[in-house]
Order: sequence, then C-alpha cells, then structure tokens
Amino acid sequence: MTAWDCDVLVIGGGIVGLSTAYAITRAAPGTRVIVLEKEAGPARHQTGRNSGVIHSGIYYPPGSLKARFAVEGAAELVKFCAEYDIPHETTGKLIVATDRAELPRLHALVQRGRENGIPVRELGPAQIMEYEPHVRGLAAIHVGTTGTCDYGAVANRLAGLAADAGTSVRYGEEVRAIGRRASAVAVRTASGSVVRAGALVNCAGLHCDRIARLAGDDPGMRIVPFRGEYYELVPSRAPLVRGLVYPVPDPAFPFLGVHLTRGIDGRVHIGPNAVPALAREGYTWHTVRPDEFAATLAYPGAWRIARRHWRYGAGELRRSASKRAFTDAVRRLLPVVRTDDLVRAPAGVRAQAVLPDGTLMDDFLFAESARAVHVLNAPSPAATASLPIGREVARRALAALDG
Repeated sequence: MTAWDCDVLVIGGGIVGLSTAYAITRAAPGTRVIVLEKEAGPARHQTGRNSGVIHSGIYYPPGSLKARFAVEGAAELVKFCAEYDIPHETTGKLIVATDRAELPRLHALVQRGRENGIPVRELGPAQIMEYEPHVRGLAAIHVGTTGTCDYGAVANRLAGLAADAGTSVRYGEEVRAIGRRASAVAVRTASGSVVRAGALVNCAGLHCDRIARLAGDDPGMRIVPFRGEYYELVPSRAPLVRGLVYPVPDPAFPFLGVHLTRGIDGRVHIGPNAVPALAREGYTWHTVRPDEFAATLAYPGAWRIARRHWRYGAGELRRSASKRAFTDAVRRLLPVVRTDDLVRAPAGVRAQAVLPDGTLMDDFLFAESARAVHVLNAPSPAATASLPIGREVARRALAALDG
C-alpha cells in the first residue's frame, strides 16, 4: 500500500479550493485532505477582491455549467451565509438599457432568465425610479435573486469546516515542482516541504495553467490576466444607489461593464473596467513581472484577442487612464454623479482562460488526467457557484483517487 501523506492534495486556498476540500470531507468522511496556499491566508486574490455580488445566473446560456451552478449556488450560498451568520443581503438588481440599440439584448436577457428559472420583471423608465430614484434608462429588468455577501468570510468558514473534518490547510506554501507516478503524486513547495498524495486537485486560479504544466499536463489554454479597476462613491454620495445596477452587457465580451454595487458594508463600489494586467497579480499599472508579461505577449491567443476586440479595449484603457472618462461611463446609468464623487478602490484581477485562437473561454472549464483534476476557468460567477463547483470537483477528485 502506498504511504501517502494525504489522499487528496488541493493546490489553492481560494473559495473554489476550500469548497472542494469541504465537499470531499462531506462526500467521503475520513478522506485525508491537504490544501496548499502560497499566501499567508485564504481568499487573497479573486475571491477577496471582487464586488461581493451573489449572481443570479441570468447572463449564462441555458444548460451551461455557469447557468446551472450559478442558479444552484446563489440559493445555496444564501442558506450557507444564514446558517453560519455570515453578512449577506438579497437586494435584487436592475439591468438597465440606456440606448435603443441595447433593447433587443435586454429582451434576450428576459428570455434567458426565464429559461434558467430566474424570476425577472420588466420595467419602464418610471418603474426604474421606484427602485433607484437617481438611475435613468429607457427600460430595465429587475432580477430578485441577486444579492451581496462577504466572500472572504465565506472562504474562512469553508476553511474552518474543512479543518474541523480533518483537512490540513497550510498557508505560505507555494508549489514549485510536481512529480507523478502511476500510484501517487508528489509536490515540493518553496519551503522545501514534500507532500505525497493519491490525487491532485489544481484550484490555483491565476496560476492554474502553470500548475497544470508543472504536473505534466497540457492545459490547451493560457491564463491572460485582466485587471478590474474600481472606484467607490464618497460616503456622502453613497445614498445615490440603493442596491445593484448593471448596464446591458456586450455579448461579444465576457465582462459585465461598469456597474454600481452597494455592498454589505454600505459602501457603493463602481466598476470594474477591464484592462490587461502586466502580471498575474498585477493590481496596479506599476506591478510588472517581466517574465509573466513576456509570456502573455508571446501567446498567439493574446494577440488575436487584441485584434478582435481592439475598439472595446481602447475604451477600457481610456477609462483606466482618465477619471473623467470613467465618470462619463457611470453617468450613463447615474447622471447625477460627479467626478469628485468617486475615489479609487482596490482592484482585482480576473483569471481569464484564452484558447490559442483567441477565444475567451466563457464557461467553467475542468480537465482530468491520471490522478489529477484541473480547474482551468473559474472566474465570475465562480464565487457565487462555489458550493456546487466544489461538489463537482470533489466528485472528480474522488474518482481520480479510486483510479
């Protein structure tokens, strides 16, 4: 019998990795699980740097993993937060058309929401003001199942529940090398520790493709990082927004546009825009990792994105460079806002999987090989969908262990 240190080794202590560890302990009690996280605590990147929205699933094609897991996950997440006294609120949200060209896309969202089993109410201009007195638009839809929560607190609770069930969550352990044999996987970390396991789960987010390659697998894609830059309303102007207000998204691009989000702390975040990050953890323009940036520039898919979406990208870069341009984008939804009403807020980076032909992966993406499961695309709404994603990855990991 192989003397493993654990049965399943999870790389990544974000919400997906911790949900996976939690799900394994529930599906197969007694399974020995170790989670390795390179940071000093959980949820330091995508999980802890988003706008805290519990997404309804309205945007995603019926039958897709994103649609199924977001709808299931939103309901489960609200119950989870209530059970463990985690701050959350179901506020509902408006998706607002401000231009006639957006009306067909808004009506398509109504149909998609109904196909996904999501309650949707269509609104005219006067009804928009009943929900959001300072928001203006030609038409809107109200989605009642959307809300907000503290995803960092959710991740902390998942880590605690997994630990209570016997999981060892080890922080400050960056994976540097992975070896695989027919019967086991071995991982060496920057500290010199070696962990042997029966199966490996890669939930490394911004670094998931690199971890897949370390494990000897070709992920068939590359993470191209996009920074999402946020502002927030100064406290005296926060009452301008009651809940969540979104523009009608551009179906050609997997970003939702600059939106308004009243968080559980009462602060109103505005954003994000989406610009190329110069490092996988490039939260400012000043954060540059030459090796990572050079790898992105050398990737054919990145150039194909640039050629295909250069007009969209130019607008995003302009809003990044100019606070006035960013304010103008906000004023489409919230005309009363002024440039002085906005102050910078922390940015996030989206781990976007891109195929060599420049296709931006839209759905969640999982891959499997001998004794390994890789989560290769899990950006928004992965936090919302984290509980069902965790169960799905746990199922695959336990099958890999048995194999």
